[in-house]
Amino acid sequence: MSVRAPRLLAAAAALALLAVVPLAPAAPAAAAAVTGCPADPATPKHQMRAMWIASVVNIDWPSAPGKSQAELQAEYDGWLTLARSLNYNAVIVQVRPHADAFWPSPYEPWSQYLTGVAGQDPGWDPLEYLVRRAHEENLEFHAWFNPYRASMPAPGGAGTDVAKLPENSPLRVHPEWAVPYPVNNAAGRLYLNPGIPEARHWVETAVMDAVTKYDIDGVHFDDYFYPYPAAGQDFGDDATFAQYGGGFAGKADWRRHNIDLLVQEMDARVHAAKPWVKFGVSPFGIWRNQAADPLGSDTNGTQSYDANYADTRKWVKEGWIDYIVPQVYWNIGFTVADYAKLVPWWADVVAGTDVQLYIGQADYKVAAAGQPAAWFDPRELSQHLTFNRDYPQVLGDVHFSAVQVRADRLGAETILAAEHHSRPAFPPSWGPAKPLLFPVITAARRTAAGNALRWRPTASGTGPFGAVASYGVYRFDGVTAPAACDLADAAHLVATVRGTEWTDAAAEPGHHYTYVVTALDRLWHESPAGPPRWV
Repeated sequence: MSVRAPRLLAAAAALALLAVVPLAPAAPAAAAAVTGCPADPATPKHQMRAMWIASVVNIDWPSAPGKSQAELQAEYDGWLTLARSLNYNAVIVQVRPHADAFWPSPYEPWSQYLTGVAGQDPGWDPLEYLVRRAHEENLEFHAWFNPYRASMPAPGGAGTDVAKLPENSPLRVHPEWAVPYPVNNAAGRLYLNPGIPEARHWVETAVMDAVTKYDIDGVHFDDYFYPYPAAGQDFGDDATFAQYGGGFAGKADWRRHNIDLLVQEMDARVHAAKPWVKFGVSPFGIWRNQAADPLGSDTNGTQSYDANYADTRKWVKEGWIDYIVPQVYWNIGFTVADYAKLVPWWADVVAGTDVQLYIGQADYKVAAAGQPAAWFDPRELSQHLTFNRDYPQVLGDVHFSAVQVRADRLGAETILAAEHHSRPAFPPSWGPAKPLLFPVITAARRTAAGNALRWRPTASGTGPFGAVASYGVYRFDGVTAPAACDLADAAHLVATVRGTEWTDAAAEPGHHYTYVVTALDRLWHESPAGPPRWV
């Protein structure tokens, strides 16, 4: 058993003592049923398909500060509609851009990207709406937190001036935690000092406030731990190193230890509270180059191990995260950092662990000024996903960012969708499974809107494991009795649904169809198919 499994089981057992239904460690019946069946790699049944929705400086959502509640909700609904139309199954939404919050946090001020004024109450709870609406569309919701950044440059942000932060900002309360970086630079920001234990605990507690209050599916950290280095400047933590760095030969090892502690402690706290919530990180795409470390990749770019003090390979090997999304933001054949060399390297890193690997895709580079010629080929992104098929450890992709997906420059997103997302897919299953009973279709009839189906809710256990969260609907042409192998991939999957009814608007009048429905728990383990019904 790998390192993740016993730790999740231990966390779940702890919750069982608090009246949560205990685990039954059985394999999902549907998985066993399709073992050995041929599956088309172009239509996988389980694959992470997500897009980042960035709130910082109003990149994606909100598109501008000061919009009304109705405008913001409609705008967000538009992103969910886009995701569903392209057969995505998850959104990763930035809800803590820099020591602020998109929910009524007792620890940090309201984000300025909502109203245009840092600390100003928008009069509603955005995070509640974000999570609820994503789930209504049967999309996973991963809450994206930036751990240590505490301001953005002026104008529009506080820059390096603590006095310009809202009164309830953690750095107004604890100015001794603040590190301005770069200093004497218009691009300067404030950071919570990762070397101060109390500051690290504050970050964890601020994040856990969202974890405990909202039904999120994942906690997501980006690549900003220690800030990327500025030429000729060091991060100002000499005094902190002198106070806390005893036992470390150099500051670099101590800094990595500080980030290790954040990741390890965050993992433990998330799973102690909610074992079913995933904890993931999207680091810079290069851990280390081979020239610096024989375990590194055949690359020559910036190294997150040395630039951000993020030992991402260690986090995977230690099982401190549930998934990793390296930002492999380079084209196939790029000399400094070749996509075709980095993906195999990351696949090898996660091999033999329980950590799931998704690849961060640079949709923003398509047809962008100054990019290599490869990014002016409308097929570059699609070729990335085709390349991934040769590496079974790659379980999906995350795209940066929503506005780029919508822009569909050169038709690249249309090509990608046609060649890789032609059918719906469930996110990858993970964690402990509990047997699920199959659902039974109770009504199937032709209506003016299409073929209307209704099924009886699947009886199953309560609690986080084993409870049914959603359903998969499969359609077959003609009157038939589908075999287990017919459900081995998503070739016949037409919908993923929360609720117990669905109308197939694409069904053609006068044609005969066979439908079966399966049940899925919130960790995406699938039941056997229920009895077929014909329309």
